[in-house]
Amino acid sequence: YSAVDTNPLSLYVMHPFWNTIVKVFPTWLAPNLITFSGFLLVVFNFLLLAYFDPDFYASAPGHKHVPGWVWIVVGILNFVAYTLDGVDGKQARRTNSSTPLGELFDHGLDSWSCVYFVVTVYSIFGRGPSGVSVFVLYLLLWVVLFSFILSHWEKYNTGVLFLPWGYDISQVTISFVYIVTAIVGVEAWYEPFLFNFLYRDLFTTMIIGCALCVTLPMSLLNFYKSYKSNSLKHNSIYEALVPFFSPCLLFILSTAWILQSPCDILEMHPRVFYFMVGTAFANITCQLIVCQMSNTRCPTLNWLLVPLFLVVVVVNLGVASYVESILLYTVTAAFTLAHIHYGVRVVKQLSSHFQIYPFSLRKPNSD
Repeated sequence: YSAVDTNPLSLYVMHPFWNTIVKVFPTWLAPNLITFSGFLLVVFNFLLLAYFDPDFYASAPGHKHVPGWVWIVVGILNFVAYTLDGVDGKQARRTNSSTPLGELFDHGLDSWSCVYFVVTVYSIFGRGPSGVSVFVLYLLLWVVLFSFILSHWEKYNTGVLFLPWGYDISQVTISFVYIVTAIVGVEAWYEPFLFNFLYRDLFTTMIIGCALCVTLPMSLLNFYKSYKSNSLKHNSIYEALVPFFSPCLLFILSTAWILQSPCDILEMHPRVFYFMVGTAFANITCQLIVCQMSNTRCPTLNWLLVPLFLVVVVVNLGVASYVESILLYTVTAAFTLAHIHYGVRVVKQLSSHFQIYPFSLRKPNSD
């Protein structure tokens, strides 16, 4: 495992903080348990906001707003989850328990956390005249997803994981914004940030700007440096770009569904649709992570795209709104079960190979 972190915020603020925090944890605590605990906090935030803001209208004028204490809880738990994500690797090195399973666990759960994180943040602005449309949020979600997979595409080709700057900045900023929202209320975000530039526009600009002006250029630069030093793992352009095939096809199919939907499925079930896309993306990314860890070729296409393609074909032929809703919930459930099954199967195989328990530092033969 080779990773490079050049973010000043991470190097000079967060890493010293994490080095202090990790000393609080007992040495018998497994790093994977820390990773999984942080992931569960992110999921809890998602479910909490889903309860208080199911259709993303809670922050709109004239609607019942999310209680202030919820924003405080979400802000604190988001920062705790971010801290646990930064501490797990240090705990692994501290207890001399670093394994490929830990790498897969960490980055694999991070890939699924993308959708939980983005959709939870959406509730700050939500829909309505002062918010962001569900389609714009859908596009912003894809900006985050592609920014995430870009780092793992780099490692697939260069052998080094260059940690993106945007992650640390966004986690600290959003945790702070959650707390501020609890203090000033969502009404504060209705006002212009500068002239006629609204806070929702700032939210959109920061996500797109970070991806286009920081993440993408740095990723291409790292790839170019590896090319110049003849250290690329894949010499042909086709092989180098294979990891992008499935995510791009997922984007095309999901967008086609939205645009061809007879009942405007994204407007009806935005939260479920986001979750479906994020789960399929997480499965694609996890397979890429396994391939980069094992120095094997990335699959050209993910099999989850087959049922999604069939659904898009059926929807394009025209179906009743309740039928389309059933199709969405069915595909979402199938993707979730398939991804969990894939994760459990890979974890079992790695645990068996390395003779370890995923959530314990004990060896199986020590019983």
